[in-house]
Amino acid sequence: MITALKRLFVGTPMATAQAKHERLAKIPALAIFCSDAISSVAYGPEEIRIFLALAGTAALSLSVPIAVAITFLIAVVSTSYWQTIHAYPGGGGAYTVARENLGTLPGLMAGASLLVGYVVTVAVSVAAGVAAITSAFPSLYPVRVWLGVLCVTFLAVVNLRGLRETARIFAVPTYWFIAGICLVMGAGLVHLGRGDPVPDFPPVDPSNLAPLTTLLVLRAFSSGCTAMTGIEAVANCVQAFKPPEAKNAGITLVWMASILGSW
Repeated sequence: MITALKRLFVGTPMATAQAKHERLAKIPALAIFCSDAISSVAYGPEEIRIFLALAGTAALSLSVPIAVAITFLIAVVSTSYWQTIHAYPGGGGAYTVARENLGTLPGLMAGASLLVGYVVTVAVSVAAGVAAITSAFPSLYPVRVWLGVLCVTFLAVVNLRGLRETARIFAVPTYWFIAGICLVMGAGLVHLGRGDPVPDFPPVDPSNLAPLTTLLVLRAFSSGCTAMTGIEAVANCVQAFKPPEAKNAGITLVWMASILGSW
């Protein structure tokens, strides 16, 4: 029974010599390593508007400058990781860089921070996804916690089956999500080009508004930076790519940063 369950969830054993055949090309690698970064656009821009809305609808105009600043920061961080990929083609990302240049303890701190970051990414992404599902189907709201647990369990089981199978499973929703976002953006540009009227916002009670201060703008900026989660995934897994590993990983990172910045 235990062996059968293990085969069901983990798959059949694989010889060490077969590991090189499990490496990923750029297209499936984009789906598996960049899904957490790309999916963050579903809640990153929303976080900017949530805090700007505290100062009234007029403050929402600052969402564009804040988004431009975050895009610039994405470019800087992606460039840094691109250099890391080519300087340390063995993978490891921030952990390897910190350990070899600063020592073991800083390397462990960098690795621990990455682990915490991955846990937070899963928590935030799953919570945002469940919130979207329950907004579309309000009847599921009472079981939102169990939906989140089910999603995390599914992700864990899928990742236990290896990179190639995980990439096949994640490729469909990832590329559907990319196509959906592009469709929404295209529709918005069409409406903007035709000069369609924008919806009127209802009047807001001034007593319920917060003053538009520098701290509020910085709070919106920091919340919007959640869109940067997962950028380090490619640099951490260079050896999972097909040869030439560093070149393919660098190209995948550029694709991810371009998609993330344009959104």
